[in-house]
Amino acid sequence: MTAAEKHQAGRTSASVPPPAAGRCPQPRGGARLNGRAGIRDVAAAAGVSITTVSDALNGKGRLPDATRSHVREVAERLGYRPSAAARTLRTGKSGLIGLTVTTYGEEPFTFTEFAYFAEMAAAATSAALARGYALVILPAPARSGPAGVGGPDVWSNVALDGTVVVDPSAQDPIVSELLRSGLPVVSDGRPSDSLPVAAWVDNDHEAAVRGILDHLAESGARRIGLLTGTSTDTYTRLSTTAYLDWCERVGQEPVCERYPAHDPCAGAVAADRLLARPDRPDAVYGLFDPNGTDLLAAARRYGLRVPEDLLLVCCSESPAYATTAPPITTLSLKPGRIGNAVIQLLIDAIEGLAPARPIQRVMPTELIVRTSSRRGAAPAAVGAPRAPATG
Repeated sequence: MTAAEKHQAGRTSASVPPPAAGRCPQPRGGARLNGRAGIRDVAAAAGVSITTVSDALNGKGRLPDATRSHVREVAERLGYRPSAAARTLRTGKSGLIGLTVTTYGEEPFTFTEFAYFAEMAAAATSAALARGYALVILPAPARSGPAGVGGPDVWSNVALDGTVVVDPSAQDPIVSELLRSGLPVVSDGRPSDSLPVAAWVDNDHEAAVRGILDHLAESGARRIGLLTGTSTDTYTRLSTTAYLDWCERVGQEPVCERYPAHDPCAGAVAADRLLARPDRPDAVYGLFDPNGTDLLAAARRYGLRVPEDLLLVCCSESPAYATTAPPITTLSLKPGRIGNAVIQLLIDAIEGLAPARPIQRVMPTELIVRTSSRRGAAPAAVGAPRAPATG
């Protein structure tokens, strides 16, 4: 029996006969079999019409303040929540915001396993809830696939009001499709000019990379290498370009290894390749979260000491790098701030509060310097790599 039925039974118990044995009573007043109060329950309990309940809860109509307060009090007491379907029909909005990472196209990539994306998504979820929206994590590969292959189209089953896309690649087909459908899109990462999103939030990746390379050079590095990716997203492209420009400016030949960043095994292989080169670097910056541990493991295989023989920096939000042996210097892109910012900008676009021109916002980074990138005054000599330790 719902709360409304109890209310009615308390008033008319003498006139309502008990149900016949073996039969289930039918719900009254719009009550639902799952026990959740409906709008008819609220109307019955408040002694008003369904239209009055709707107007009171939605701030519409010309109702006395006392009536509006009474209806809202009854709705709260009964635990009434408007159905999502009804709200969508009434307002044209579902209250759902999508979040996805399209950087690696159709390649499988569980992005929430990486510290940056996990922190960014957590902040985005909190920001969305604070403004009355829910965040839906969506897989990019599920949107399309080879004919006859794959599961259901997840995206078509979710009515979204807008979408946050993290690090879209150049000419990103998913973002292009979302924009064609008229859905507001905000990007975590600067998109290419061909993707006119409502807003984007990013870091100054060129300045961050220059700062890291200067820090390593000041710590005694004479040949700095880079572990980077093969994708065309802005983060990878701008960071790599900044490294190459820095090398040209200081007169150093680039020492660079690329790999598909969505494949964790490929990162370990690329780190090993980098330290096995004849022109082995005496310092390395890795663009991705696992690069620190991959490089540390490769250094140990080749008998290289960190930081004496090899300086290390990687971009990561993981607190685990503070406890490695030695602790590894990391670049933080402040994903919490970015997650909050993209949601605020997206909801503004959904609700018509954003300006007509696209908004561009740059967030600061922070270099957290630890033992792995500090070296004494005398720089280490850069020699040929040793053979991996065996046994």
